[in-house]
Order: sequence, then C-alpha cells, then structure tokens
Amino acid sequence: MLDLKFIRDNLDSIIENTKNRQAAANPERVVELYDRRNQLLQASETLRHRRNLNAQAMKQRLESEKRQELIEEGKILKQQISDTEKKLEQINEELNAEAARVPNLSHPEAPVGKGEEDNRELKRWGEPRNFSFPVRDHLQLTQELDLVDFETAARVSGPKFYYLKNEAVHLDLALTRYALDILQKEGFLLTITPDIAKEEVVEGIGFNPRGEESNIYSVEGTGACLVGTAEITLGGFYAGQILDAADLPIKMAGISHCFRREAGAAGQYSKGLYRVHQFSKVEMFIFCTPDQSEGMHQYLLELEERIFQGLEIPYRVVDTCTGELGGPAYRKFDLEAWMPGRGEGGDWGEVTSASNCTDYQARRLAIRFKEDGKNQFVHMLNGTAVAISRALISILENHQQSDGSVRIPKILIPYTGFDRIPAR
Repeated sequence: MLDLKFIRDNLDSIIENTKNRQAAANPERVVELYDRRNQLLQASETLRHRRNLNAQAMKQRLESEKRQELIEEGKILKQQISDTEKKLEQINEELNAEAARVPNLSHPEAPVGKGEEDNRELKRWGEPRNFSFPVRDHLQLTQELDLVDFETAARVSGPKFYYLKNEAVHLDLALTRYALDILQKEGFLLTITPDIAKEEVVEGIGFNPRGEESNIYSVEGTGACLVGTAEITLGGFYAGQILDAADLPIKMAGISHCFRREAGAAGQYSKGLYRVHQFSKVEMFIFCTPDQSEGMHQYLLELEERIFQGLEIPYRVVDTCTGELGGPAYRKFDLEAWMPGRGEGGDWGEVTSASNCTDYQARRLAIRFKEDGKNQFVHMLNGTAVAISRALISILENHQQSDGSVRIPKILIPYTGFDRIPAR
C-alpha cells in the first residue's frame, strides 16, 4: 500500500491516479480515517500520561478522602483508555481496508486509458508467418495430435481443466527446463514454491483472497489460499525481514502450479488452453533498491523477450495502460505472442508480463533493507519467464505444418528428444 502520510499530503494527485486506474477506492475516506486515528492516538497517549500521574500520586501518603478521589479517577481513566483503544482498533481496521484499495502510483510514461485498446505498442519482433494451407487453432491441433484431453478433465475436475498427453508432456517439461537454464545462468536462485500461501501473504502481495471478485481459491478452514502465481510465494519469501543493501538485487525464480477461478471469463479468446483454472509457470522475482528498480524492470522484459525469441515466436511488447494495471503495479509490460489460430486471421495474445511494483508490496509485507544505518522499503518486481499453457498455444499454432505435424523449435529439441510432433 501507499504511505498514509503521503496520501494525505498528495491527496489531489492520488485521487486523479485512482480515477485513471479505474480503481474502486476512496482516498478522501483514507485521509479522514488517518486523521481520526492520529487524534485517537494522541488522546490515548494523553490518557495514559494522566493514568501514570494518578499512579504516582497514589504512592504518596494521602488522606483517605484524597486517596478515594484518586481511585475513582483511576477507574474513569481506565475505562476511557479502554474505550479509546476499542475505537482505535475499529478505525485501524477500516483504515487498513480502505488504504489497501488505493492503487500504487503510475509511471509517468504509462498510457492513461481504460482498457486493452488503450495499451501502447512499444516494439515488435519477428514476422507472422504466411501459411500456404488452412490454419488450425490449438484446439484442433491438440485434438488431432492427441495432446490434450479437455473432455475427460471436465468429467473428473470440471470445465477449464485438462490432461496433457503424449508429446505435450515432454514439451511442458522442456519449456520449464529451457527457462530455468536461462535464469540459472543469469544468477537467479531456482525454487519450486509451495502451491498454498497464507491469506496475509496473499493480501500483502495485492490479491484479494476472499469474495466473489477474488480470482484465487481459498482453502476452507485453513486461512490459506491456492496461489494464482508464484509471485505470491516468492514475494512472501522475505516477509518481515531486513535485507542488507549489499545483497541487492536478489533474483529468484519459482516453478509453481497456478490456480485461478477465472470467474466470468468467457468468449472465443478464452477457449482451450488460453484461460484455464490450473496451469504451470516459471516466475521471476526481484528484490532491489529503489534506484535499481527501473533497470531491473527492463532486465525482466529483456529476459522474457530472449525466451520467446528462442522459441521462434513473433511477439509485440505493450506498455499497459493505467486502467489495466493491477493495484500493486507501477508499470507493466506485456509480451503478446502472435497466435495464428486466434480469431479470423490470427491475433495477439498475452503470454508474459513484467511488473514493477516499487515499494507497494514491501510496505504490506514489511520487507526492508538497511543502508548507512537506515531502514528503507525494498522495491519488488515480478515477471513471467514462461506460462506453459500459453507457450504451448504459441508453439503449436506458429509451428504447425501442412501435413498436420508440428515442428519443435530448435532450442527445445535437446530437452524434448524429438524435432516434431508427427501427424496422427
């Protein structure tokens, strides 16, 4: 979340940013509650000071009448302190809830807009392929090549689940190893993260763990959730800790299953593997100092580009508009791969994102670094190395052949052990 004093001192700009972000937040109410809390804190301190004076006076030799007056005064002060603390608890609860709704600041260069159509294209790499035969979408390819079973998964688990089969299993593991090998050479600490996180960590990262609007599953009776991304478990790794500035940046990579409710997700672009309830992903995460975060954001984007260039997939980079930014993100770059089977003649589909969340998450999770004897909040960044399901779509559709087979990108052949998925 943002610093409360900063919100109060910059209320007009916070209100404008909240509107640009299309966020359901009320900065004015935050300031109102913040000021009320400060008044109650001051009142509480005054009452405690009076109680201390009362206690000191009680230690002196006093006439019985005077002692009784002090006893009565002490009872009144005790009740007043209790009442004030209850009010403080209520105010703090409401203040924290309201402040959590206020989004992060937006980068000055982030385009102001409401939806995807307002995102700004920054660059393209590769040329969409001209096919000399009718293009199959990934749904048709996975059925013809016996790679994915949606029907059985729907019977066993429900809609938007799937079984990977045959060469798709090898391709899944190959993509994971390919991404990990790149990240290991870059000095990332490789991890396989838990698939469950405590609700306070989920909230600290900026996800809503409960309610109809939540996109992640709660585990009933545990105070925990299935993670929607390893960003949650990687981001919580140093919760409550003070890091040494000399150790920054800290670069981590995590393999996890990702579970998402995708409530209300529908339409032709959500079919098949593109929007599912469970998938695997390799996530990148960086803890750094404020002066490192802009460079680290570009670095994450460069890694995402390198991965998809190796997969020989045409893509474009977009600067996400303010209305499409998640609450914690200061700025977000998306990689959109060309998907020939998407729509009538092909279209772009998001495959990775890289977000600079500055100190927004660190404040919630109390992650700081010490430099020159002073503690400051770290900056936290995350980026998708590879989301397996969407990478599979990109490979199958871009590298399909006229005979019904699919060519494997050269860089993945050492991992898969085969250079194509043959037609059945």
